This record gives sequence, C-alpha cells and structure tokens, in this order.
Amino acid sequence: MGRIIGVANQKGGVGKTTTAINLAASFAVLEFKTLLVDADPQANSTTGIGFDLHNITHSLYDCMVNGAKAKDVILRSEIPNLDLIPSHIDLVGAEIEMINYPSREMMLKNVLQEIKNDYDFIIVDCSPSLGLITVNALTAADSVIVPVQCEFFALEGLGKLLNTIKIVQSRLNTSLVIEGILMTMYDGRLRLCNQVVSEVRRHFDEMVFSTIIHRNARLAEAPSAGKPVILYDAHSKGSMNYLNLAKEILQKNDMTKIKQEERIFEI
Repeated sequence: MGRIIGVANQKGGVGKTTTAINLAASFAVLEFKTLLVDADPQANSTTGIGFDLHNITHSLYDCMVNGAKAKDVILRSEIPNLDLIPSHIDLVGAEIEMINYPSREMMLKNVLQEIKNDYDFIIVDCSPSLGLITVNALTAADSVIVPVQCEFFALEGLGKLLNTIKIVQSRLNTSLVIEGILMTMYDGRLRLCNQVVSEVRRHFDEMVFSTIIHRNARLAEAPSAGKPVILYDAHSKGSMNYLNLAKEILQKNDMTKIKQEERIFEI
C-alpha cells in the first residue's frame, strides 16, 4: 500500500514544487516506486521532470472532472521508478465544475485509490491556495509536508494552513498527519535565516525536519533543463539535501528495513 504525501503551502515561492519534484526523484533513485501527482494548474512539476505541456493530451483534470482512470493518464519519466500524473491549465476551472459534485472533497482520493497499491510513494504537488483542489489533496493524503522559506514572513499564513489541516483531520481525513515542516532556501551566511530556523523550531519543535534545503544554484537551474536536480547535478548540495530528506522520511516511517529485507530476499 503506497504512502500518499501532500506537499502544501498556500504561500507561493516557498519551494513547494521544487520539493515535490526532487523528493519524488530521490525516492525513485532509492528504488522506491514513486508517482508524482501535479495538482497545480501552473503545471510546473510536469515541465520540471521533462514533459512538454503541448504534448499532454490527458491530465489530472480528466481524472477529477471527466472520470478518466488514473492508469490511463500516467506518464513514465526518464527516471526509472518515477511516474507522473500531469497537470493542465484546465485544472483552474475544476474547482467551479466540481462545486455541485457529491463528495467533491473526495474526488482525488477516489482517483488514487485504484493505483495506490502500485506505488511505494505518491507525492502530490498542491497549488499555492487553500481551495478545493488542495482540500482534495489533503483528504487523499496520509501525511503532508509543509515547506517554509527561511525569510522574515516565514510564519505568516502557516497558522491558516495548519488550521485547514485540522479541519480536514476532523471532518474528512482523520488519519492525516503532518509529516513535517521543511525549511527551504536556507543561506547559512545570513543571520536572518538562522533566526527563522530557530524560531520555527521553537514554535513547532519535533514537527520540523532535521534536513534543511539550502539555497543552491544547481537546484534553481534544474527545472529549466526539465530535470530533477539529481539528474542535473547529482553531486550538488541541493541533490544531497533532498536525498537526505527522503532518507529521513524513510527512517521516520521505518521503511529502510523494508527495502533492506527486499534486497536480502532477492539475493
């Protein structure tokens, strides 16, 4: 049974899509079968792993609005073990089209249910809003990662997101947990960055990942090449950061043993 992890923050520019792409690629490189679901109408996760939007004929929109099967929409990426359900600008209108649907908050959960057993991890890149698509992602997810940029307004809006998560937990998905708060765009030379990390850790303690994502030129360049950073420059700091994040999540969920046991069994 695959673990569904949403990557959500209603603030834009916090490294949400970067995290979704590179965490999914890191799991894949670590030999976990992974599906990346692009639930953002901007479709940056889709282009970020090398797909041309002009060639996308079916997307998440078709699954949620037109009843298409997820397995008919899935695309294989150039990374072994990494698949994609692409997004499309049409997803902007999905919230309005779904407004009168019965159980409209459960549409994505229903879409993913039939393929959940085919993957170890399903990573959902949410749109930068707290609208119906994001609520769908939180309803479908087992856990949620909250990227937070190391900047002055880091905590602004975080309370609103955590409140939305609580509402989803109480009404739609009682098993939803916060996988962790991820500090992104960290620059150790700046006193402000260190202050923000200290403040977030003081407020949220064990909810904050030990791994911190540093500002990194290769990480910023990788999307323009249509590649996760691990393909673009495997030795870069950004690549190492996301591999460490993947390993931290595996350890937290006692999944490192599973993969070791599989390898022993294969031998």
